[in-house]
Amino acid sequence: VYTYFPRLKERSKSQAGYTSGGEQQMTAIGRALMSKPEMILLDEPSMGLAPQLVEEIFGIVKSLNENEGVSFLLAEQNTNVALRFAHYGYILESGRVVMDGPAAALRENQDVKEFYRGVSDEGRKSFRDVRSYRRRKRWLS
Repeated sequence: VYTYFPRLKERSKSQAGYTSGGEQQMTAIGRALMSKPEMILLDEPSMGLAPQLVEEIFGIVKSLNENEGVSFLLAEQNTNVALRFAHYGYILESGRVVMDGPAAALRENQDVKEFYRGVSDEGRKSFRDVRSYRRRKRWLS
């Protein structure tokens, strides 16, 4: 565990609840790794973290997947980061799977770009700029 999370070794005498958000995520993943799992479920691992820590944690997750053979099932709202590190993705809207496929294909899909990544052929957009009826009409029709 310390190989992937050397920062935790420095904090080994600290209680997990008194560490930073990123260190708490690292601790949670490290605890899960101790049982040598085939799969780990991560729920919003980037929530509340600085972008640099998000990149670090996702990089470690990718390394664990490649080097240790651990699969990760990830629930994440940061679509840009999630699709950059994922192999395969599912898009949920109102609790329904509305699209799935290889992450590379989802990254290039126009609806995903517009509704979840804030990018369209007309340039960057805010999620609020896309009317909810347009989203609903495309996904749920």
